[in-house]
Amino acid sequence: MDASLTVQYAIIAVAVVVSAWVVAKKQFPGPVRKARVALALPLLRQGRADWVQRLGKWVAPPGFATTGKACGGCDGCG
Repeated sequence: MDASLTVQYAIIAVAVVVSAWVVAKKQFPGPVRKARVALALPLLRQGRADWVQRLGKWVAPPGFATTGKACGGCDGCG
């Protein structure tokens, strides 16, 4: 397989994944938020490496990593 064809396939794959993510966030905001929380919780536990906790904060939905609670993200409960 030619290298340029491999690069083309990689670019198309990235575009498809990004497009699927945008559609999922628009059409299914609740399940996407629950999935992000489920992915972030194990990464944010105490005793994890700093880079793992930073990754967890990046994955977590807005307002989740700052309050540590699965609230709406308004920061009104802290």
